[in-house]
Amino acid sequence: MKVLFIGGTGFISTAVSRLALERGIDLTHLNRGKRQVEVPGVRSLVADIHQPDSLRAALRDVEFDVVVDWIAYRPEDIERDLALFRGRVKQFVFISSASAYQKPPTHPIITESTPLYNPHWEYSRNKIACEDRLMRAYREEDFPVTIVRPSLTYDPNFPIAIGGWGCYTLADRLLKGQPIIVHGDGASLWTVTHAEDFGRGFLGLLGHRQAIGHAFHITSDEVLTWNQIYETIAEALGVDAHIVHIPTDFIAQVAPSLGPGLIGDKTWSVIFDNRKIKTFVPDYQAVIPFHEGVQRTLAWFDADEKRRWVNADVNQEMDQILAAYAAR
Repeated sequence: MKVLFIGGTGFISTAVSRLALERGIDLTHLNRGKRQVEVPGVRSLVADIHQPDSLRAALRDVEFDVVVDWIAYRPEDIERDLALFRGRVKQFVFISSASAYQKPPTHPIITESTPLYNPHWEYSRNKIACEDRLMRAYREEDFPVTIVRPSLTYDPNFPIAIGGWGCYTLADRLLKGQPIIVHGDGASLWTVTHAEDFGRGFLGLLGHRQAIGHAFHITSDEVLTWNQIYETIAEALGVDAHIVHIPTDFIAQVAPSLGPGLIGDKTWSVIFDNRKIKTFVPDYQAVIPFHEGVQRTLAWFDADEKRRWVNADVNQEMDQILAAYAAR
């Protein structure tokens, strides 16, 4: 099976690429070649997805059974994909987001039939609009789309709500005994999923003709509180977590950039019902518990000192929130 990943070098897609090669998939990445992520065995097409002429030139002489777009975020990205791949692929997979599900949820158990509605986060609303456009293309012109909605998925990164993404900042604060922030009382329920577990379910959908026209989320079945997530990271580092609980609304007021992702996603308790992905991919099972997955994340950071980057802006933002809350 010949598969094209548009993107392919992100936190999730890199792990999925490795698994795809292990399964004998003929995999090609299409990206700008800017990120230094090596996955031996992957073919590479270098083009800017936002420059149609160079993109068409790169794709002119190649055909794929499946195309996966990891980096489509807006409806105009979908219009580009439709123009490029109509009549050229057997399956087109759009990476959406589980944050598109109803917020606040009227029921804590999330299934694929949970309404898509998020008035709080533009990112999620754009993903919903992308899904709507693709499903219209499926209904009206038989465009062979499958939609996949990851939730908070991690590998060489910490799956956290506050403390930086793709950096070592949270771990550095914990190791120094500095306070960290957990929104609310930390008791709301959440699910984090290792990228390798996600990949096992995801790859089972590629080339699966019965998955056309369907949407799936793929998550772990392990449910944790936010307190447990942060405490597990601290335990893996061999330290105690100095947690300061701060109301979500207060955090959003002091640091508006954090508000949409909290109020539009991570504030609410959600439990994912994974029966649909297990029905279509019967051998799917998440097997990496968070206490093991976070050890893998730390091992990745420890393997190269350059990876342990501390984001000064994240530190400053956290200290600003903490100071404002103490002053209140």
